[in-house]
Amino acid sequence: MKKAELLFTAILPPLDFMMLLVAGITAYFLRINPLVAQYRPVLFHLNLPLNRYLTLIIGVSVFMLAVFALIGLYRIQLRRILLDDFLKIIIGVSAGIIGLVFYSFFRSELFDSRFLIVIGWVAAIIFVSFGRFIVHRWQRYLMKKYNFGLRRALVVGCDGVSQKIVNYIKSQSVLGYRLVTNLSQPDLDEIKRKVKDPGVEEIILADSDWPKERVLELVNFCEDNHLTFKFVPNLFQTLTANASVETLGDVPIIELKRTALDGWGRIIKRVIDFVGALTGLIVLSPFFTLVAIFIKRDSPGPVFVHLKRISQGKEFRLCKFRSMVDGAEKLKENLQAKNERKDGPLFKIKNDPRVTKIGKFLRRYRIDEFPQLVNVLKGEMSLIGPRPHQPDEIAQYRKHHKKVLAIKSGMTGFAQVSGSSDLSFEEEIKLDTYYVENWSLAMDLKIFLRTWLVLLKDRSAC
Repeated sequence: MKKAELLFTAILPPLDFMMLLVAGITAYFLRINPLVAQYRPVLFHLNLPLNRYLTLIIGVSVFMLAVFALIGLYRIQLRRILLDDFLKIIIGVSAGIIGLVFYSFFRSELFDSRFLIVIGWVAAIIFVSFGRFIVHRWQRYLMKKYNFGLRRALVVGCDGVSQKIVNYIKSQSVLGYRLVTNLSQPDLDEIKRKVKDPGVEEIILADSDWPKERVLELVNFCEDNHLTFKFVPNLFQTLTANASVETLGDVPIIELKRTALDGWGRIIKRVIDFVGALTGLIVLSPFFTLVAIFIKRDSPGPVFVHLKRISQGKEFRLCKFRSMVDGAEKLKENLQAKNERKDGPLFKIKNDPRVTKIGKFLRRYRIDEFPQLVNVLKGEMSLIGPRPHQPDEIAQYRKHHKKVLAIKSGMTGFAQVSGSSDLSFEEEIKLDTYYVENWSLAMDLKIFLRTWLVLLKDRSAC
């Protein structure tokens, strides 16, 4: 493990603690500011003077740091994704504020300042995020100017995956890699020579078809020479990504879980889906009425269409605003020759003649998909998940494709925010499979935020 990774990680806890204290003090003095106090007199300082307030803030800050540690904000790593950190900061600060509210309630130390709690919450998120942004910029500057923290890597492999890794390392300097070389089909002696000469620190095996014996030799070599070893998993390793071990008597039994979405995670996700869908339907109901009027004026036919889809092995009726001429499904067979997705069972035409004028607008901004909130409310879909699947598509799926059916389909998902219109069918399946196997609330929140960026930038749906 490089010193740079340890250094930049060690900086974070004291920096976060300092920023949390500054945020709490800022919220306090904003509250007692005369401009604010003239609208609502300050009362809480009578039973919570500044010295007791500072003691309370220190305690809350320590609690927040503990939450930060639990959710991975202090995991030792060189490259940090600011958006991921930001989402975790929101979770950690929110947990701290909730803890403060419960503490005040049970200790009967309630003070009349909702302003202080809200501003403290906002300020803590802003200050901690700003501190980490400064560290991130400083880290990038040292890396670019002095090569501080760069990891010299050797990539092994000759297929498309290895080339994709090589190209990505070359194009993304913020990854912290310096590519030494790419060996296509080397033997172990050749790797040893390349490692000793330029000072390689990390080996990435991108060829998943390497014989196990050679892989073990390479792993042992890396261990003996204190090198970091990383590899691209093959299909079997992907299938065993979610495994748990238990014992029956003295016999260990491995359970292969279809998805990481299990237990409390599934419950929390359903609650979020229900509340989000209900809120969305209430807020958007006037807009739905307006869209319905335009659809009826544009072409004959119903406002909504109900399409057969499969989710978790069950058939349901997907609700959408009608964006095509009435009876579009019956015309699909005549257009099969124009299908642009030849690599799989999906059907897609860039300029589909069945799409109406208003339908082009609805599809451009994904408005036609908004009624799927009804499906989410009913529990047939989720806000975030793999793309809904048609029965005739599933009939053509191979065995490993069906992994994406393990959880509910979503209105948006990992593949959709990763350029689904430009992805091959296999690439789309891999992304959705990754989501199924590695689900987390933080991942859902990240996909949700990225969805809005895609809506503003991507016009491929029309």
